[in-house]
Amino acid sequence: MSTPLTAQQALRCANTIRLLAADAVEKANSGHPGLPMGSADMAVALWGGVLKFNPADTAWANRDRFILSAGHGSMLIYSLLHMFGFDLSMEELKNFRQWGSKTPGHPEFGHTPGVEVTTGPLGQGVANGVGMALAAKMAAERFNTSDFSPINHRVFAIVGDGDLQEGISYEAAALAGHLKLGNLVYLYDSNSITIEGKTNLAWSEDVAKRFEAAGWHVQSVDGHDHDQVTAALQNGIAEIAKPSLIIATTHIAYGAPNKQDSSGAHGSPLGKDEIDATRANLGWEEKPFTVPADVAAQCAARVAELKAEYDAWQTGFAAWRVANPDKAALWDAMWQKQLPENLAEELLAVVAGKDGATRSLSGAVLQKVAALLPALAGGSADLSPSNNSDIKGGGSVQPDAFGGRNLHFGIREHAMGAICNAMSLYGCFIPYGATFLVFSDYCRPSVRLSALMQQQVVYIFTHDSYAVGEDGPTHQPIEHTASLRMIPGLQVIRPADADETALAWYAAMKYHNGPTALILTRQKLPLLQKPAGFDKSLPLAGGYVLADVANPAVVLMASGSEVSLALDAAKLLVDKGVAARVVSIPDVNTFIAQSAEYRASVLPKGVKRVAIEAGRGESFGKLLGEEGLFIGWEQFGASAPAEILAEQFGLTPAKVADKVAAFVK
Repeated sequence: MSTPLTAQQALRCANTIRLLAADAVEKANSGHPGLPMGSADMAVALWGGVLKFNPADTAWANRDRFILSAGHGSMLIYSLLHMFGFDLSMEELKNFRQWGSKTPGHPEFGHTPGVEVTTGPLGQGVANGVGMALAAKMAAERFNTSDFSPINHRVFAIVGDGDLQEGISYEAAALAGHLKLGNLVYLYDSNSITIEGKTNLAWSEDVAKRFEAAGWHVQSVDGHDHDQVTAALQNGIAEIAKPSLIIATTHIAYGAPNKQDSSGAHGSPLGKDEIDATRANLGWEEKPFTVPADVAAQCAARVAELKAEYDAWQTGFAAWRVANPDKAALWDAMWQKQLPENLAEELLAVVAGKDGATRSLSGAVLQKVAALLPALAGGSADLSPSNNSDIKGGGSVQPDAFGGRNLHFGIREHAMGAICNAMSLYGCFIPYGATFLVFSDYCRPSVRLSALMQQQVVYIFTHDSYAVGEDGPTHQPIEHTASLRMIPGLQVIRPADADETALAWYAAMKYHNGPTALILTRQKLPLLQKPAGFDKSLPLAGGYVLADVANPAVVLMASGSEVSLALDAAKLLVDKGVAARVVSIPDVNTFIAQSAEYRASVLPKGVKRVAIEAGRGESFGKLLGEEGLFIGWEQFGASAPAEILAEQFGLTPAKVADKVAAFVK
C-alpha cells in the first residue's frame, strides 16, 4: 500500500482475521479463538503499515522478525501469513491442527513458511525476541558501513498476559533494557484473561512500572484503535535507545457478543451459534474461510510496496559486497557457518598430550574454535571463570558496544537458553551458553526447544558430578546427564580426556541440525593412554574400545571422569583373574545409533557388561540389557571432599573392581 490503511480498511482486515480464526478453531473443534480476535487490530497495524518482509524470500537477512509469543493464538499468524502472500493456502487454514497440515496448534519454526520461532511455552517468545534483537545489533556492528547498512531491521512481537507472568520474560526484559536494544518493539495484548478467569485472581502488578524500571520505553493505547496503535509503533521505532513495550488494552474474542471478555474464549471454540452472532455483530456477510476481494487487494498492494524495498536492498547489498570484499567474506563465513576442512586436527593439536579438567581443556579448545569460526559467540550465566567459557580477546557485548563475542547473561539461565536459540534462528551466529550442570534444570525448557527447532546451540555444562565435593547436594548433579540424554535430538557428550574434549567441540560444530550439551568436569583428569595405531576419530562414533584383552570376561563401559576409573579397576581385576575390556562412551545416543555390526565389535555378544558413571544409570539401559550391572550413584550427594565421597559412594578403583569381580563370578 503506497498510503497507510484507513481505519475502515484496517477494520476490514482485522475482521477477516477474526472470522478466519473463529472458523478454523470451530472446524478443528480445538484451539484458541480469543487472542486472534482480540489482537487482530494491532496485528493489522503492524503488518499492514510497519513490518518489513518478503513472502517470496522468507530467509531474507534484513527482514523484520515477527514473533507471536502467545503461540496459543496461532490462527492470528496463520491468517496473516495467508493474507500477505506466504506459502500457506486457505486449505491449510481449513486443516488447522490436523495431521500433516502446515498449521499446527502452536507455531513451529521450519514447519510453516514465515514462522520465525517455535512458540507455545509462554514467555519463550519474549526471550527469543531479545535474542534476535541482540543478534541484529551484533550483526549490524560487523557489517554495516557508512554507505550501506545490510542490517537495519527490527524485531517485533505480540505478547500476552501469560507471557509476562512467566519468570523468563522478566529475565530477558531486564537484559534487553540493560543492553538498550532499541531495535525491539513489543505489542502487549493486555486482555486481562487467562484460562482460570480474570488475571486479578493471581496478578496485580503494574506492568508499565516493571518495564520502565528495567529500562524500557513504555506506551499505553487502546488496542482496537488503529490510529493509536500505528502512532505507538512509530514512536517505538523512533526510540532507538530503549526497547519498547506498547501496552494495548484489548478485549479477548472481540466482536463475539456472548464470549467477549470471557475465559471461555481462551481455549475453546466459540460454537456455531456464537460465530453466527459474531458475524451479525460485526456486520460480516462473507462465507466461512473467505478473504474479501478488497482485503486481498490491500494486502497484495502492501506486499508489492515492500517488494520495491526488498529489490532496493538487494541492489545496495550487491554493491556493498563489491566495495567491501573483506566484510563480504566475513558475511559468507558467518551466515553459511563455514568450517575448515581440517577442523578436527586443528582442535586436537591444541590439547595434544595434555591432562586436566575437561572444563579447562574445553576452554583451551574454545579459543581455537573461536579463531577459526567467526560465527561463534556466547557466554555464561555469571560463571565464565568456572565454566572457562570466555573467548579471550573477544571483547564483551555491552550497551552501545556490540562488536564483542562474549555475552554476559547475568544469573539468568532460563533466558540464556532462549536467547541462544534466537541467535541461532537469526542465522548469523553459532551461540553457546554456559552454567553448572546442576543448573541445566533452569534452562531445560529452552534446551528442549533447541532440539525441537533443530538449532545449533552449544550448552557448556561444567561441574558434572559429586566431585564438586564440599558444595554439597544442591550443586552435585546426579540425574542431570541421564535426563538430558532423554531429549530427542540433543547431542550429549561427556568427554574423558583432552582428545575427547577436542572432538566433542568438533562434533558440536559439525552438528548443524541440533544442539549439543558438553558435560565437563571440575576435577583434573589424566590423558588416556591409547593403543598403538589408535584412530583418534573413534570417539566420534560415540563409543569405542580403549583398552582390550584377549577373551574378555567383562566389558567395562564408562563416560567422562569414570573412564580412567574403569581403566584403574581393570588393572586390579587382573589380580582377581578377570580379564576386562574397557570401552569409553562419550556419547551414549550416538553410539546406540551406530550399526549393529559396529556396536557388536565394541560390545561383543555373550560377554558380561558393566557401565560406570557418577550419576543415575537409566541411559545405559539399552546397552546393559537385563543382565548388565550399573555402578554409579542414584541418590542425592553430600557435602564432603570429593575423595571422601568417592569412597562413600563406592566409586574407587578397588571398590569398583570388587563389585565387578563379584558380578562376573
